[in-house]
Amino acid sequence: MNWSDHLANLNGGEILYGAQTAQALTNFPLAGPRLSERPELVKAVAAVKIAAARANVALGELDETRGRAIVAAGAEVRAGRHLGQFVLPVVQGGGGTSTNMNMNEVLAARASQLSDLVVHPNDHVNRGQSTNDVMPTAIAIAVIPLIDQALVSLRRVAESLENKAVEYDDLVHLGRTCLQDAVPIPVADFHRGQAASIGPAMDALVAAASELYAVPLGGTAVGTGLGAAPGFAEAALDELTEITGLALTAAPSPSYSLASLEPLTAVTEAASRAGRVLARIARDLRLLASGPVGGIGEIELPAVQAGSSIMPGKVNPVIPELVMQVSFLLNGATATARSATEVGELEVSAMAPVVTLGLLDGLTNLHRVSEVFAERCITGLRWREDTVARNLAGSLEPAVLTATTDGYESAARSVHR
Repeated sequence: MNWSDHLANLNGGEILYGAQTAQALTNFPLAGPRLSERPELVKAVAAVKIAAARANVALGELDETRGRAIVAAGAEVRAGRHLGQFVLPVVQGGGGTSTNMNMNEVLAARASQLSDLVVHPNDHVNRGQSTNDVMPTAIAIAVIPLIDQALVSLRRVAESLENKAVEYDDLVHLGRTCLQDAVPIPVADFHRGQAASIGPAMDALVAAASELYAVPLGGTAVGTGLGAAPGFAEAALDELTEITGLALTAAPSPSYSLASLEPLTAVTEAASRAGRVLARIARDLRLLASGPVGGIGEIELPAVQAGSSIMPGKVNPVIPELVMQVSFLLNGATATARSATEVGELEVSAMAPVVTLGLLDGLTNLHRVSEVFAERCITGLRWREDTVARNLAGSLEPAVLTATTDGYESAARSVHR
């Protein structure tokens, strides 16, 4: 069915997408998230299409009536309408061509309804563009706000740990090395050390994000701009910056930006590092809360839910365990991204969809689990001062002090008497 026939068969706008999207549905019968379940990506692609339409109108490449209709249709999508039309799985073959065409078809059909003209998905909505420059640009626009969200939540975890340090400023507990009794350490130092570990992870995430602001829109298929009007890249970038509010710049090398997934993989790796840092903190809290009678039992975590269907009164450290599992997911996304990046070849890397899914899911989970960790675990945890005092009997501090005067071997003999 050609595009004009598709428009003639539209039934009240119930199915806006056309033949290319329908064919992709058959070709990619995967489980997993659909585009409609990742609205940040859908809205980002729509932003690129609005920017392109405005630029093409300004350059005389697109008539004003069709251009206004495309912009209006794109604005509807960015407002959350028509999400059900984005039916494809995020992971697909072709480097995201089907995602690009799903958007082109939906906007063309809706713009045709709004203008009473035939608006074509390729000739009008996709004018001056290729999937190869549209998708890297859209992915960056979708990912940058998620990074910002994650950074805010990570900072909240660090602040909650600093607050806990202040709360227990006078308490000292038994430090352990290799899970054996060691020497005392102030609880404030313990929590401030945890908080300090988050800062470098946040810095790495900020550094990785910085490269995403340079986008290749206007590079078209292989970075040369073939098929786009002179001045399109600059005009479209100006429009996109206004639409998104992001400080976007032109990619110094569009060819690199189209061919490499390294910038996206760097963000994935930085998110994974942040997840590992949180997981380490979570494991420490989980260990110190173990028991409480048969384990260390120095910390009491908030009882957020029942811990057993058969043992009344049992409470499990479910929030630390959630944090740890999110870290595992982030590690898996990083491994996938590295594999996808290294198999790119020549002028394009076709594996961007699987990296995109890992990023969208990973950054969202990092943000959400950080919020939960701070609010439902760290803020409400309590040090059991009686247990802390009892465990200090295992301190090796006297032996360390004895060694400074009597020697290491003499002090060791006194410990083992």
